[in-house]
Amino acid sequence: MENQSHISFDVLFQDPHSSARVGVLNTKHGKINTPVFMSVGTFGTVRSLDHADLDAINVPIILGNTYHLYLRPGPEILKNMGGYHNFISWQKPILTDSGGFQIFSLPHQRTISEKGVTFKSYIDKSYKKLTPESNIEFQEIIGSDIMMVLDVCVPSTSEYDVCAEAMERTHRWAKRCLDAKKSQNGLFGIVQGAVFENLRKESAEFITGLPFDGYAIGGLAVGETSEQRDYFTKFVADLLPYNKPRYLMGVGTPYDLVRSILSGIDMFDCIIPTNHARQGIAYTFYGKIKLKRTAFSQDKSNIDDSCDCYVCKRFSKAYLHQLIKCEEPTVWKLISYHNTWFYEQLMNKIRLSIQDGTYTNFASAFLKTEET
Repeated sequence: MENQSHISFDVLFQDPHSSARVGVLNTKHGKINTPVFMSVGTFGTVRSLDHADLDAINVPIILGNTYHLYLRPGPEILKNMGGYHNFISWQKPILTDSGGFQIFSLPHQRTISEKGVTFKSYIDKSYKKLTPESNIEFQEIIGSDIMMVLDVCVPSTSEYDVCAEAMERTHRWAKRCLDAKKSQNGLFGIVQGAVFENLRKESAEFITGLPFDGYAIGGLAVGETSEQRDYFTKFVADLLPYNKPRYLMGVGTPYDLVRSILSGIDMFDCIIPTNHARQGIAYTFYGKIKLKRTAFSQDKSNIDDSCDCYVCKRFSKAYLHQLIKCEEPTVWKLISYHNTWFYEQLMNKIRLSIQDGTYTNFASAFLKTEET
């Protein structure tokens, strides 16, 4: 019997020239217009931005990280605080990943068995255990609107046998996660299989055969070339149900998003907007700007004349360059604010162009800025 869920999804517009589509994802804490970029709030906040910033930017959903939240503050505190929404005072939707990527990126600090994973805490060096069942139990304590199954993520450059074994275990764990689900929180399955067509096809067939609320493509942006990533994004997206949301995990740059939406992807997440901000990189509709460069030391213009964010309305590139050179933390917030604003405006423009039937033209023009 299919689990009941607060999640529903409708495709509203289909681009006539590509697989791009506009939809609406309904959750207990509000609706999300898709395609959507989800800001990463690992510890309960998007790095360097507070909730007032996120509200001003109109960020519709943030991500929490199950691995980090399990270590700190932990299940008991979150349960006593009435869940993650109450704990961080955020009443819009939240998606939590399962922590699988973080756990499996620690090859010398974890052991894996069919039962689950044992790993060493980076906080106090104690050993922790997570199984598919306890992972779902904890995500239900978190109270996220969308939960992810615990999967086995290996580098996409791994040998075939390694990728096949990881995929098969991911399938068994996905079924266990689904069986363990007791709440009406949404739960997404994850397709694995690295860069092997037959594995991806097998994984998509198995995962979509289970009654998940949405389907994610995992195991990309972990070592493969950009050409392989684009190819397998399209390859897998074509195998996923039309009437369920499609989530490409951990991707990526604005150009990755634009290309992947052409393939029919609805949801994305990545740390790039804030992570690159700390490197002095700002994104615009005419390319990215590296504000560390000396060429900006006397540049009176702002990051982007067409941008309505308060950073672009008030501060020059010269001022931002000065803050970067002085290692003043304020600049991380300012560029993070602009980049997060830019990502939201990019998604707005994409949704409008899909509705107008002009997305392929928009994508072609935008992707040309990647070379500048």
